[in-house]
Amino acid sequence: MTKNRFLTGAAVAVLLGAAAGLAPAWAQTGTAPTQAAPVQAASDAARLVPAATASAVQTIPGMPPVIDARNIYSEARAGNLNPEVAKDPARVYVPNLRSNDVYVIDPTTMKVVDRFPVGKSPQHVVPSWDMRTLWATNNAEGTTEGSLTPIDLRTGKPGAPVPVDDPYNMYFTPDGRSAIVVAEARKRLDFRDPHSMQMQGSVEAPECRGINHAAFSIDGRYAIFTCEFGGMLAKVDTVNRRLIGYLKLSKGGMPQDILTAPNGRTFYVADMHADGVFIVDGDTFRETGFIPTGVGTHGIYPSRDAKFMYVANRGSHKVHGPRHSKEGSVSVIDFATNQVVKTWPIPGGGSPDMGNVSEDGKLLWLSGRFDDVVYAIDTNTGAMTIIPVGAEPHGLTVWPQPGRYSVGHTGITR
Repeated sequence: MTKNRFLTGAAVAVLLGAAAGLAPAWAQTGTAPTQAAPVQAASDAARLVPAATASAVQTIPGMPPVIDARNIYSEARAGNLNPEVAKDPARVYVPNLRSNDVYVIDPTTMKVVDRFPVGKSPQHVVPSWDMRTLWATNNAEGTTEGSLTPIDLRTGKPGAPVPVDDPYNMYFTPDGRSAIVVAEARKRLDFRDPHSMQMQGSVEAPECRGINHAAFSIDGRYAIFTCEFGGMLAKVDTVNRRLIGYLKLSKGGMPQDILTAPNGRTFYVADMHADGVFIVDGDTFRETGFIPTGVGTHGIYPSRDAKFMYVANRGSHKVHGPRHSKEGSVSVIDFATNQVVKTWPIPGGGSPDMGNVSEDGKLLWLSGRFDDVVYAIDTNTGAMTIIPVGAEPHGLTVWPQPGRYSVGHTGITR
């Protein structure tokens, strides 16, 4: 175990409290229940897990219950689609940072079937909490022209952009009450109405240079954000909207994506300079281990059965390239052992970055950031299909996704 380096940015907040809960738009069924609606007991997980397990976790008000405390992704298993989501056409939405557009891929034919302009510098395509809208986060690097472009999931077409300051990334609190716009250049988290995007309040993180990716605890009471250019993590109380503190990582110094483990309390942090994944205990906010993966460790995504995580190694320590890196690869880590069990090199070199897993779990989709392509990777064999897209693809989203609700980024669902 490494030495804890917990730096208090303010007095450590006690995670008390409960914001008044709002009834979720869709919790367990395909309709909009009231907050008092009974939990649907028809899911496989609910039948297989003792009733006490589902009630053991005291979540924040309004958050859908944790069905299996051993696996927060139990409801995001293959085939568990919201009936409304099941009506949406299967598509992969790819934001291209330098060409300022979104390419749309049909995963059946592996062909680009549409493209449309969005705002300046689209970074990610983010599913809303209720899984009925995608938002392209256009952070307009170096300007004040940031915006969010809504994309209709039924038609695949964009709507009118909503002006929003510096939206590098976006998340949703697990109770569905707030969108969290990650204003990276401002070192700030803006809590907004999840539909209108009107401001609710902000959390300043002045020491968190390059704040960008996040993951939530099992009960939704806190989130941990990575500070890309500060070599540290920031822990935030999502109920009281305040900074709890910082954790300086022991080595590396360029944390990227972060993923909550199935147990909801362990966090995995990809570090592009450390070439691997840090393990962090979220509750105590301590670094507890490290898993070497490959050069330029960047994105992390769980398998549909929550047994493995897929780790994209971008192949370089540089922020901007190079193209066709021979070190580009994907590592597969076993959650149970924290060991790398497979490594898939990118044929001819590449730059795997951000993405997600298909609804059935058979394909891992990743952007090839500096190669202007998308990789569709067979999760059984590692075989890859490579599809040309726009200039500098980044945080792509695969649709549809199983699960009851989205906490944001490229479609992390529960």
